[in-house]
Amino acid sequence: MPLPPDERLEDAARRYGSMRSFAAEYLRERIISGVLLPGESLQIDEIAQRLKVSATPVREALQSLRVEGFVDGVRGQGFRVHPITAADIEDVFLVHANVAGELAARAARSISDEQLRVLEALHYELLAAAVRGDVEALEARNNEFHHLLNHIVDAPRLRWLVALFSKYVPRNFYAQIEGWPEATRADHTQIIDAIKARDAEAARHAASEHIIHSGELLAAHFRSATASASASADSLPKL
Repeated sequence: MPLPPDERLEDAARRYGSMRSFAAEYLRERIISGVLLPGESLQIDEIAQRLKVSATPVREALQSLRVEGFVDGVRGQGFRVHPITAADIEDVFLVHANVAGELAARAARSISDEQLRVLEALHYELLAAAVRGDVEALEARNNEFHHLLNHIVDAPRLRWLVALFSKYVPRNFYAQIEGWPEATRADHTQIIDAIKARDAEAARHAASEHIIHSGELLAAHFRSATASASASADSLPKL
């Protein structure tokens, strides 16, 4: 597992709320992006050393990931990465797409002029970041765009579902997924156009297709990453 940047370590507690949350996100993203392979052993002390934290938040993080289905507890052996497939990722994004589409449709019907101005501003900042090749800014504006879109209407249960689905979104790895910046730029343009037209069904379709597209890109990346890692492991001499 590669170490996260030093500045991320220093700001982890502030950005994630706790070191447990930081450790959980760090591991979750590496599982979903294919850095950690299904069945791979996860050693608490090793992870704690890499993240420069104590063993307690790592142990708590692994317990949380076990409940979420990302890792398995192995009696007497600690934890291992739960088998996840690219098809699993596509399935999660398929259900996510339905919820995202409903939120976008409702937003198109009720968005205020001020909310639309803010959403458009985020969209143009996203486009500018894409042109500059500033992936970090692109990811930030993407997250802000979806957060605002999902909060235009009062639908706490739908947002709760989105929060669950978002655990399968490796935000800090999207820059490594081929085609993601281009897809984000194109897909968001369709969403904002539908919202501006107050066309609920067009907004539903655009938002749903965007989530499905993102899932397809992530699944393809996962397949490639896990296949490459498995091939490398198979090439090692057997004891």
